Formats: sequence, structure tokens, C-alpha cells
Amino acid sequence: MRQERAARIKDVARIAGVSTATVSRTLSNPDIVSEETRRSVLAAVKATRYSANVAARNLRRQQAGGVLALAPNLANPFFSEILAGMSEALAERRLNLIVADTQFGGSSQLVQYADRSRADGLLILDSRLDPALFAGAQCPPIVQVCEEIEGLQSPRVVADNAGGAAAAVAHLVELGHTRIARLAGPPDNSLTRWRDAGFRRGMDAAGLSGRGDWHLTGDFSMESGRTAAARLLALPDRPSAIVCDNDEMACGLMSALIRSGIDIPGDIAVAGFDDIELSRHLTPTLTTVHQPRRRIGREAVRQLLLAIDGADVAERTVIPCTLVPRQSTLGREALSDQAAS
Repeated sequence: MRQERAARIKDVARIAGVSTATVSRTLSNPDIVSEETRRSVLAAVKATRYSANVAARNLRRQQAGGVLALAPNLANPFFSEILAGMSEALAERRLNLIVADTQFGGSSQLVQYADRSRADGLLILDSRLDPALFAGAQCPPIVQVCEEIEGLQSPRVVADNAGGAAAAVAHLVELGHTRIARLAGPPDNSLTRWRDAGFRRGMDAAGLSGRGDWHLTGDFSMESGRTAAARLLALPDRPSAIVCDNDEMACGLMSALIRSGIDIPGDIAVAGFDDIELSRHLTPTLTTVHQPRRRIGREAVRQLLLAIDGADVAERTVIPCTLVPRQSTLGREALSDQAAS
């Protein structure tokens, strides 16, 4: 028995009464053809059981076929696992992940993406963006990830930043430290505020108070960690331990301290936050707070797809963090390959 031939685009064109070029345009860019043409082409697709491509499926579902992630500084290794988790979760729904770096292009370019014809949804990882960019009637559903934009009402998926910072302080206190400093991120950043609250909570729980000259600030970069190390070394009365708001600053700080002859953790114990890949390959390896970044990315997509489908979405989803003790607080004799499971 001869197998039935699969329908071709010319079969769709013949039944719809249009050219093959019109069928192609309708399926790839439906906005440029009339409503009557769209209906005719879709009816012909259904009648012929034409194996429609992704564009045709998106047309039927009134979707653009992709989700846009807006992230600051894609060179930052922190984002890689989050974006991987997002991409995995979207692929399960046959949706594409489009990534834009908010450092480039400016507001005029970013606002073009805040349109349902460009993206089915937005995943925003940059709290510095103006909420007015997303106030248009055609803006697709939004989920904020890791950070929060003040004034933007949308579901949020974040790590337990305060709990993680408090755990880092508790770990140092358990090791006998009472003179604990902090290297904070930018003061206007939501991560900095949450981690500051956790740091203070941990200090209060131990009956400790912070000192003004032991509160250093950076911008989450390795270079700012190196700069902070110089300020730390200049102090006449140094702390015995320091909690850094992210691993990159902790890496820069450790590098500069070691070059200056400081023993870690003998002279100063160092803890970071995020558990980026580099943290377990340093010498000494870096004690840090593990964020399940791939899980965060997948959960953000799950919430966004619920919003796209019109379902109820949690206002705020908090993902637990885990302390990962390593050599920068435990000493060189500790296992060098400790990592969160």
C-alpha cells in the first residue's frame, strides 16, 4: 500500500487560493497580511494536515514564539546557569529564549521588546531598569528574576538572600569569629538590601554589632573586590572575617589579600555568595552561599508560562539557599572539592 504523500506548501496555497509566497509570509510574519488571508491559509493548513512549522503554530496560538530575558552584563558568570535553566524549561514548550544585555542599546531599544508581537513574555534580571519601560498596553507578561524593580508590579522569583547572608554570619560565629566585616554591593541594588538585612540578622542573633569602618562597598565586580582589599589592609584594626555580597568581589578581595601576604583564613576568613563555578577552583577554595541558579531559571519560566496562559501566579516565590563551607573559612586542610548538592 502506497504511503500517503505529506502535504506541501503548494498544496496549502492551492486550497487557500493564494501563492506559495503568500503562504510563507502568512506563517512567518502574519501581521503583514490581511485577516481574510490569515483565515484562508490556516483553514488550508488544517485541511491538508500540513506539517506547519513553529511560526504557524505561533500564529494559531497568537504567540511570538519566544521569551526575552533582560540581563545586565552577560559577561558575569552568575547568569550562565540561570539562563541555561530558562532555556531548558522553554524548550520543553518549544519556545525560544532570546537574551539581551541591558548594558547596551539604551531604553529606546529595550522598549521595542516590551511588545507582544516581539516576545510572549519577559524575564527581567536587572533591577536598575525604569518600570515605565514596561507600562505599555502591549507589554507581555513579566516575571522578575533574582532582583526587583521598585515600582514594577509583577511576579518575582528570588533566592532567599537574607537567609543566605545570615547563614554565612552564623557559620563564621560558629568558627569563633566575633570581628566580622561586610563587603556590600551597590546600595541601590535590591540584592544588597536583602543581604544586608540577613547580615544584620545574623549579627544580632550572635549578639554582635557591626562597625562602620568594617562596612565596605563595591559594585559586584572582581576589581571592586581588589579595591576593597586595599581599604581593608589600610585599617589599623582589622576584622578577622568578612562576608562578601557575591563571589566575584570575594575572588578579587582574596587575590589582593594573598598578594599582600595575608593568610586566608588564618588572618582573615572570607565568605562569598552565589557559588559560581570559579569559587570551587580558587586556592583556597571559597566558602559561599549556594544559589540553585538553574532551578531559579526554570521556576521563573514556569511562573511566566502560567501568566502567559492566564493562570494564577504567585506574587513572590523564594528559593532556599545553602551554605557551602570551604577552605577560605575552614582552612587549607578542608576538602578542596566541597560543593552543594
